[in-house]
Amino acid sequence: MHTDLVAALDIGGTKIAGALVDGRGRILSRAQRPTPAKEDGETVMRAVEEVLGELSASPLWPRAGTVGIGSAGPVDASTGTVSPVNVPGWRDYPLVERVRATTGGLPVELIGDGVAITAAEHWQGAARGHANALCMVVSTGVGGGLVLGGRLHPGPTGNAGHIGHISVDLDGDPCPCGGRGCVERIASGPNIARRALEGGWRPGPDGDASAAAVAAAARTGDPVAVASFERAARALAAGIAATATLVEIDIAVIGGGVGKAGDILFDPLRKALADYATLSFVQHLTIAPARMGTDAGLVGAAAAALMGRESAAAGV
Repeated sequence: MHTDLVAALDIGGTKIAGALVDGRGRILSRAQRPTPAKEDGETVMRAVEEVLGELSASPLWPRAGTVGIGSAGPVDASTGTVSPVNVPGWRDYPLVERVRATTGGLPVELIGDGVAITAAEHWQGAARGHANALCMVVSTGVGGGLVLGGRLHPGPTGNAGHIGHISVDLDGDPCPCGGRGCVERIASGPNIARRALEGGWRPGPDGDASAAAVAAAARTGDPVAVASFERAARALAAGIAATATLVEIDIAVIGGGVGKAGDILFDPLRKALADYATLSFVQHLTIAPARMGTDAGLVGAAAAALMGRESAAAGV
């Protein structure tokens, strides 16, 4: 039996998704459970085991030769542990060891969720064909990952490219990470909404105070809503330009819930980037929306596992 499939896991604060993915990025079987994020660590692990158990009931399971995990972070691929901010029951939790035991000893590749989405966008999405790319998830938080020299660059712990905690305002608001003026503190969905509310914007009759509601107000020309998105765009532009200057990326791909705001975000972002990315080698940086959608985490976890398997076979 060929072991040509990857058992992929996408673990976040809301859901634990699993799939059997082939070498072309196609999802052949899937399973999902809600994340019991407020429960203890073993309860969360049981949900992971249920997802893996459902996948293992598939007749395709014997073809799974490896497991890829994209997890909310921080993660530490060097130790196989995870400490997701939004899953307090997991602190330095030995996820790789537990998944390996659950799957009968299959090799396991662990990366952060931002890196997983980067792997997916480079393999099948907007960064395909680009040798050097930054892919970002702008949603409840701001995460990301890097492709350098045509290969995913997760770093020693699986967190490289985590642009959300680059400081772009030295006198800015304190960030929960311990820094100040981080990209995430300005450009994440909740902080876009917070800024709009502080500026006097008010939700409609339905009481929706989300970033999506702020985006809808911005489309009608609400000046406070527009200003909140413009500020977020400047923060993203500053972080992207800094990253491009450091490692010479040629494309930045933006996904996540805030990315769905479309031109309300991308127009001021491209304008601001022209002010920040001024050196000759970053002036032609492309900004593009993500293409992979909600399955990006699964496809990216599979991609990382396949690359890890290729590297092991090559003795790298």
